[in-house]
Amino acid sequence: MADAPAPELHVDAELVARLVETQYPELAGPVEFAANGWDNAMYRLDARHAAYAVRLPRRRIAAPLIEHEQRWLPVLAERLPVAVPAPVRSGRPAPELGFDAPWSIVPWFDGVNGATRTPADRAALAPALAAFIDALHLPAPADAPHNPFRGVPLAARDDSVRQRFAGGRLDAVLGDRAERLREVWEDALAAPVWSGTPTWLHGDLHPGNLVLEAFGALAAVIDFGDLTAGDPATDLATAWLSFDAAGRAAFVRDVERRRPVDAATWRRARGWAVVWGSSVVDTLDGAGPGPIARLGRHALEQVLVD
Repeated sequence: MADAPAPELHVDAELVARLVETQYPELAGPVEFAANGWDNAMYRLDARHAAYAVRLPRRRIAAPLIEHEQRWLPVLAERLPVAVPAPVRSGRPAPELGFDAPWSIVPWFDGVNGATRTPADRAALAPALAAFIDALHLPAPADAPHNPFRGVPLAARDDSVRQRFAGGRLDAVLGDRAERLREVWEDALAAPVWSGTPTWLHGDLHPGNLVLEAFGALAAVIDFGDLTAGDPATDLATAWLSFDAAGRAAFVRDVERRRPVDAATWRRARGWAVVWGSSVVDTLDGAGPGPIARLGRHALEQVLVD
């Protein structure tokens, strides 16, 4: 089982090299595959004076998300306490090359993917991740990107979550604990909805989108494809996605040192962890060996710990 949905757009190193040579020849250089995400593919580009990453959608749903990153990441990067992949070049669709979608050249961040570290190791990230969220979660402008899957009231995700429960894979992974997960979901749905000003959201703040330095410090936060505005609980779900119980307690303390978070928001945040974890487990059959599949199972396990 792959660690991401099947691609809809064909992307390979030859195509990436041709895109760069055609649109930004001053950065042309060797291209090498780096990784596939859920929606995008990443290639390393070694230009003459620096290394970059080329980020291209591998699913059609991701094409407008690339445009959101191109528009807003340069604005947000100025106030964030950690590096983010603000595009250094914004690639245009190139149907003549067989790729009719936007793409970006972004900084290459050396480091370790957070999904490859254990939850216990990730506990040290709590202060830095809390500081990142605090800096990001400011009121968003009216023209911030809209995302029907992130930042919205949890009731908007209820049908999809219930379909996953009905599909059987969650029961296969969790056994008799699946009923407890249903109770967690019902509790999150019953929490008062967010009534504050919509805040900027990363939208997909899990360990696979964290780059760590060799000694474990947070080097960068990547993949802003789900960037949107709405309920801050969406990003606070990382308490269950990224940490074990001890790390989560530290993260909650660090978040609340910076600004108060009411109990209803944490209840919704746990619900967002159910949304994310159940989606991964359902899509990847709950048994994949890759880091994203493991993160999905971890998220559901941690939701049940609490």
